Amino acid sequence: MTYKTATTIDEQHLVAQIRQATTKANRNNVTRTQAYLTFYLEHQEVHWALLAHLVSRNGGWNMTDLKGEWLPLIMDAQAIQPFFWFLERCNWLIFHDAYPQLLLYAEMKRTGRDLTKLLVPLGVSVFMQSYWQEFLASKDSVSITHALIVNEQQYIEQRVVQRPFTLNHIFASFAFVAQSALSMNQVLLPYKAHPTDRRLSLIGLNVHHFPDVLYRIQVGKTLYHLLFGDRFRFEKMLSYCSHIPHTGSRADYWPHLFTPLHTPLTAEVEYQLRLDGHELLEGSPKIYSPRLQDAWADYGHDPADGVDWFRDEKWYLAVKESASLPSIDSDSYVRSLQWIEYGVKLVSAIT
Repeated sequence: MTYKTATTIDEQHLVAQIRQATTKANRNNVTRTQAYLTFYLEHQEVHWALLAHLVSRNGGWNMTDLKGEWLPLIMDAQAIQPFFWFLERCNWLIFHDAYPQLLLYAEMKRTGRDLTKLLVPLGVSVFMQSYWQEFLASKDSVSITHALIVNEQQYIEQRVVQRPFTLNHIFASFAFVAQSALSMNQVLLPYKAHPTDRRLSLIGLNVHHFPDVLYRIQVGKTLYHLLFGDRFRFEKMLSYCSHIPHTGSRADYWPHLFTPLHTPLTAEVEYQLRLDGHELLEGSPKIYSPRLQDAWADYGHDPADGVDWFRDEKWYLAVKESASLPSIDSDSYVRSLQWIEYGVKLVSAIT
């Protein structure tokens, strides 16, 4: 096979190697999440890789929620699989597009060669070529991170978000509206604020307008600032990522409330409240949050489709724009959990 811009046999071989490595690491949410972290630890100037690792952790938590304690009580059983498809497809597509860019950068860094012309045969938008060229020269971590945020959200926009199935069966569903109303859609960044703390602290965002690409870009930029904007907190977040393997269970960050071990409840007609602030009510079991491997089998994806999204130079301006959405902390998250639990109890009692 020949490529229009891969002009030598060595370059064609490199493209094939990158595609093969991407396919291998793109097996499921756990393998993707680990691949992002492994890359970041070797190339810490590429901030986006660590951001992607943490966002991908959240994607895994959202996937396992579908088989966890609460969502099956408020979702129709037939709606669970489409929701998983939506989360998994977004996670898979972003990795499919972004990870080859990371691997190509690693090769350019190793060899000192500008190989950005190979982005096209790798299926990457022409939007990214100038940003990678600039990054090779300047190592401007902020600019390349913002560009990747814009690119990856545009990449899933036409391929998932704006598809009729997604608009009609995901965003218009009762489950999606209920999750938004109950603030069940968060992105959380865990860290140990003080060495003596018994529990991890959390900072992050509530996400309410996922169908809006500009809003998703703002979410990405705000999370980037929360992750890298405070050096002390960043070091603690990196320590968490490095020391706590991602399993998909929310017990990865708050094992005092969540457990990956399922204990079926017996003789219980309706859901009983369990939370008392940051604690469980005395005698209450932990909230079931399964590991990914226990919740979902690997999913076989159709090939990535669509065309290059870049048609309007206004998106260059979007890279430069700042964003600062309201953040949440551990106390805010606990309040959200309590609202979720109240909502689950109410909905499950009337359905």
